[in-house]
Amino acid sequence: MSDDISNAIDAFSKGLPVCLFDSEKREGETDLLFSAQHVKPSTMRQLRKECGGLLFLAIGDEVGDLFGLPFLQDLHTNPELVKHYSVLNHLVTNDLRYDSRSAFTLSLNHRDTYTGITDKDRALTTRRFAELTNDLFESKSSTEEAQKALGNEFRTPGHIPVCRESRGGLKVRQGHTELAVGLARLSRTTPVVIGAEMLQPDGDYALSVDDAKAWAKERDIPFLHGIDIINALSSGE
Repeated sequence: MSDDISNAIDAFSKGLPVCLFDSEKREGETDLLFSAQHVKPSTMRQLRKECGGLLFLAIGDEVGDLFGLPFLQDLHTNPELVKHYSVLNHLVTNDLRYDSRSAFTLSLNHRDTYTGITDKDRALTTRRFAELTNDLFESKSSTEEAQKALGNEFRTPGHIPVCRESRGGLKVRQGHTELAVGLARLSRTTPVVIGAEMLQPDGDYALSVDDAKAWAKERDIPFLHGIDIINALSSGE
């Protein structure tokens, strides 16, 4: 395993940030990522102030299965829903230039939040989702039990958009969701990762990979390419 991967795994497992560039063949974006179980309000402030893109929560496919979380794209193309809400037929996702489908599932707020948008609120939602996930896996809870526990603490819609890993992970899709979850697996942390895309200061384009590398180097933050995650996971099989 390379020093870059080892350093990133060590930092990520301690709750420190890691920069991850997907590929020029996909979105061509760098995300700043943190293990969700270590999140604090200061984490959300850093993502909000220093990235500029959407804050999202990437979860493993097994987490999606545990809670029975649907892909929004499947909901929005459900024949019964399309029939009842005809606008969905006009808004269908069929023109993504970097993929065939979206990873988004439901968005969440913790029930103890107010609006859900403050750094404190979003940190609570993020951290508690990761903690609850870990607790439910450890207790080997059923989906019915997990959904009840989720509903006791969370509501939807909310201010934390959640993206679900595709079944098969990086073998079938090499998006930021799968890469972020892959980093969590390598780090042996709960497969729940908070992140945001890094944009140029004016927000018109993604931050270039060279600028993202320079930004990370100035702050001593590990920088990885998607292929680094893919190779490290493959070598461990």
